[in-house]
Amino acid sequence: MRNMYLKKWAVLGLSFGAVFVAIIARAEAQPKGFLETIHRHATLASTSPGNGDLNPYALFVIQQDSGVLHKNDVLVTNFNNITNLQGTGTTIVAYHPETGNISEFANLPRDLPACPGGVGLTTALTVLKSGWVIVGSAPSKDGSTLTKGDGCLIVLNTKGQYVTAWKGPLINAPWGDIAALDRGDSATLFVSMSGYDLPGPYVKDPVTHYPPIIHKATVLRLDLTIPQGQVPVLQKQTVIASGFSARADRDNFLFGPTGLALDTDGTLYVTDGYDEAVTAIDNAVSRTDAVTRSDDAVGRIISRGGLLNWPLAMMWVPGHHLLVSNGRNGQVVEIDPVAKKQLYAQWIDNDQAQQPPGNGDLFGLAMTPDGKSFYYVEDDMNTLNISTP
Repeated sequence: MRNMYLKKWAVLGLSFGAVFVAIIARAEAQPKGFLETIHRHATLASTSPGNGDLNPYALFVIQQDSGVLHKNDVLVTNFNNITNLQGTGTTIVAYHPETGNISEFANLPRDLPACPGGVGLTTALTVLKSGWVIVGSAPSKDGSTLTKGDGCLIVLNTKGQYVTAWKGPLINAPWGDIAALDRGDSATLFVSMSGYDLPGPYVKDPVTHYPPIIHKATVLRLDLTIPQGQVPVLQKQTVIASGFSARADRDNFLFGPTGLALDTDGTLYVTDGYDEAVTAIDNAVSRTDAVTRSDDAVGRIISRGGLLNWPLAMMWVPGHHLLVSNGRNGQVVEIDPVAKKQLYAQWIDNDQAQQPPGNGDLFGLAMTPDGKSFYYVEDDMNTLNISTP
């Protein structure tokens, strides 16, 4: 009888052991995040339209049919003109996934009187549920900050035609992604402003011998009402964060806060490119005062340094993580904002012509509608690309 009990417990022990090993194996097999599911990178189309504009910046995926745009079309802005001068691009192109074709959606006048300094379309781009397109302009005459204008936010209709522009003392080089809370008949937008008091790129700090760092970049909240069938009305502007680093740059036009991503609890995450950080602005939707620079950061530091290397665009990915594109190499970095942890990085642009590979190429990011892949642009090749499982 005793031997029977021993055999029984031995069998049970082996079973528990096998189950335990299986659980451990499954736990080890669980992906830590979204990037582990991404394995392929492919070029979809050229983003250069008929007028030769270059340097693709912003990406936006259309949510519903509207005017000449169809659901799932992808809009891309161009920051440079055909001579590759930064701050002179005037076009938005549309990629149509069902055909693989690119068409010109908008081509604005270079000198738009309502936009101080003219037109140079940036990464600030969104399309409201009502179909209105809003895009930022950080214009230049010679491709550098020496001739930079204050710029504006331009409103287009669903046919890509100019309707109006918003300008003023709180709008200066609207530069980064637009984070939006769109309620249909009203909307709250967040845009970074990076142009305040930037000199030309050849003005040097006597100590660093680089252009001086100016701590005047902001994040501006714009509250809109959108009457049925009418142009959005800008009701209120509130600076919710100020003191981000900005610096003129000969090759990159300027450094400044670029990526903005709004969480469901009203927290706004911002990539502070020059300071190699992602920070959080609490109560961004409702706050009435500005978070200012303290301890060498604006807002709560979520992640700094490490895999981040001039963080630019930013977006949400499955798992409630943030994906950030690096400006100084061809990598994207996945971050868990709750744990304040960088999970890993992956090369999505390994162009060996740049050192390091992909250096200076990555700006726009956008998830595909199925949530399994993401679009990105390469501004050295002037292409729209996709990363897939």
